[in-house]
Amino acid sequence: MKRSLEFTIVLEPQPDGGFTVSVPALPEVVTEGDTEAEALAAAREAIGAIIEYRRDHGIALPKDAEPSVHKITVDA
Repeated sequence: MKRSLEFTIVLEPQPDGGFTVSVPALPEVVTEGDTEAEALAAAREAIGAIIEYRRDHGIALPKDAEPSVHKITVDA
């Protein structure tokens, strides 16, 4: 029986358009899309593929990880 898993994602708009998505709990997941919806769909697909890979190879599935967000001020 399949279960639902939730993962925190980081959705970053890119300067030239599009979005990049990363998953702190699954560092191997980094994907992108031209729109937010495309980026989220790509993230779902990538997360599913990594979960399947980890299960097939006996690699534990991590619990979700909250991203560490820091703001840094620099002189420019």
